[in-house]
Amino acid sequence: MKVMVLGATGLTGHLVVEGLLAREEIESVTVLVRRPLALEHPRLIQHPVDFDSLGDHSELFAVDALICCLGTTIRKAGSQARFREVDYGYPLAAARIGREQGARALILMSAIGASSSSTIFYNRVKGELEDAVRDLGYPYLSIYHPSLLLGDRQEHRKGEKLGQMAMPLINRVLLGPLDKYRAIKAETVASAMVNEVCALAAGKADQRGNWTREYPDIVALAA
Repeated sequence: MKVMVLGATGLTGHLVVEGLLAREEIESVTVLVRRPLALEHPRLIQHPVDFDSLGDHSELFAVDALICCLGTTIRKAGSQARFREVDYGYPLAAARIGREQGARALILMSAIGASSSSTIFYNRVKGELEDAVRDLGYPYLSIYHPSLLLGDRQEHRKGEKLGQMAMPLINRVLLGPLDKYRAIKAETVASAMVNEVCALAAGKADQRGNWTREYPDIVALAA
């Protein structure tokens, strides 16, 4: 299976790339990046691109599956408009081009609480993206809804750092229907995504379907 990973320099994305390259089910891993990864592998194909002009690189999207881990924060983006461009515009453009080029599977990183009717801007943008990609007609669509991601980021996010310190204790009381709000390690999410696409490649999973993956599902897929 040929796989494209978007957001390959991020916390989860780079773990996804490393995980895919370690699996024999994967023929090639294509990454679109602003700056090259400090990683070399005979099955890794890197393409520096301008994400504002993804349509100029449509031939690169001739893959079997897309894994999209693109995302930022409003603070890092600098404005709500720029945040929407990165978290909605880029992923949707990539997903649309991928489907036009024949990709059959899309695994999308979203967030817990995503809803196009949310009054919270972040959650609303995530929800609008989900609604939009569902309309693209992917035979296989898997949308991940993690809560706080635990791991070492390249950039410093004070709020997330404090959350990471508190969440191991908070996780213990998030039981039953609240378990979907548990913080989760980025490597767990990455392992789930890798296992999911490899199961598809090996014919060990349904080749059609539309799923939303929350904490229990993600942990199970990662096992």
